Amino acid sequence: MGQELDRERFSEAEFARFGERLEEQLEALRELLDRPGFGQGPPTVGAELELFLVDAAGQPLPRNRELLEAAGDPRLTVELGRFNVEANLTPVPLAGAPFERLGAESQEIVRLVDRVAGGLGGGALPIGILPTLGTGDFTQQTMTDEARYRALSRGIRRVRLEPFVVRIDDLELVVEDVILEAANTSWQVHLRTPPERFARLYNAAQLAIGPVLAASGNSPLFLGRQLWEETRIALMEEAADDRDVGRLYRKDGRVTFGSDWVREGAHEVFERCVRDYEPVLPALSEAPDQRERVRRGGIPRLEELRLHMGTVWMWNRPVYDPADGGHLRIEMRALPAGPTCADMTANTAFLLGLTLAEAERDLTVYRFGEAYQNFYRAAMHGLEAKLSWPGRTGETLAPDLILTLLPQARAALLEAGVVPSDVDRALDTVRQRVLTGQTGAAWQRRFEGRFEGDAGRLVRAYRENALSGVPVHLWR
Repeated sequence: MGQELDRERFSEAEFARFGERLEEQLEALRELLDRPGFGQGPPTVGAELELFLVDAAGQPLPRNRELLEAAGDPRLTVELGRFNVEANLTPVPLAGAPFERLGAESQEIVRLVDRVAGGLGGGALPIGILPTLGTGDFTQQTMTDEARYRALSRGIRRVRLEPFVVRIDDLELVVEDVILEAANTSWQVHLRTPPERFARLYNAAQLAIGPVLAASGNSPLFLGRQLWEETRIALMEEAADDRDVGRLYRKDGRVTFGSDWVREGAHEVFERCVRDYEPVLPALSEAPDQRERVRRGGIPRLEELRLHMGTVWMWNRPVYDPADGGHLRIEMRALPAGPTCADMTANTAFLLGLTLAEAERDLTVYRFGEAYQNFYRAAMHGLEAKLSWPGRTGETLAPDLILTLLPQARAALLEAGVVPSDVDRALDTVRQRVLTGQTGAAWQRRFEGRFEGDAGRLVRAYRENALSGVPVHLWR
């Protein structure tokens, strides 16, 4: 969805031609993935960080365009809401000290955005959901004024004729647009993988995210209510669910964990997304038939397929990138932004380490439904969740399971060439968070309880702590 569009309206003929292009490019991708040597190379890690802009009172500050112009940093881009920005961090090799490098760059970005926002009367905030958001922050006027977002809004409403209904615990909202997606900010991790390893790594990421998310919750408050530890998960799924009465046959929404293991490879997931989800942004490129380019030994751009995949928000999704000779990545989208850069890189280390460790076994013999259940239990209950795990009988409290999984994650990262000091620093942050029971979500709940729901005070105190860089388990 980072692709720029020059218009927001499309004809039915363009929708039809776009669908034909998707089928052509699926065939091109299948042939490319079968090419010997394609996508090989050392694993790399990248990340995207979404941030809120807030004013001095902790309220949302809808000035992302002015901020980008003032910052002049190509790593920054606007997001759906005018109070959101996104930073694309520089990919780094997995071997070496990747978490130290990602942490340093993310800290640099947060300080840059905060400094520039200061000139606009505000600051930066890495948090899953901003507690001071109100219903008045979700209107057409708060959507970033760009053709791609207006086109996305039109495309989703073309597919879903009914209003969006959001139900989370005792909260119920009816909205006409996808603007509620702007309530959520994430820390999205990318792992480059060779095609022959994709299925195992992807399945392992699906399993690993449950316990990692349980230790990472940071969005318990929305519209004055205490909801899930990661309310962001439920909100994103319901605020962009394109299944209306005409599409009840489809098992998964447009934001989804999925419903089965991958058994063949990356092409299986791309094919599922083309088969199950109607296009919403049919922007046609000028590129000729990509199949011929592949047959001549070239690297196709697959613009239409890549754009379509950017409008299906799987919590773990495949990414095809024509850069660097062409390669595949797994984009891990379920982690929240914040509380600090140290916490986000610690979450990254745990998620990647556990993914690498679990990729060594065939997870398709394990019931997918249990991985699915883990994910949503972790989102709802955080460290109080009861989780299952391959090879274990019954369910285990999340803290006990996490503490037994950390050594596996450590061993896998060391095997991948990450230096011990980088691994230990990151994973010890997770360990201490689990031992103290203080995630970002837990801290927010305690603060709100002590200060009787003063969301503005909470945001100001949270921001002071977040900018200090001190991990959340040490916050007062």
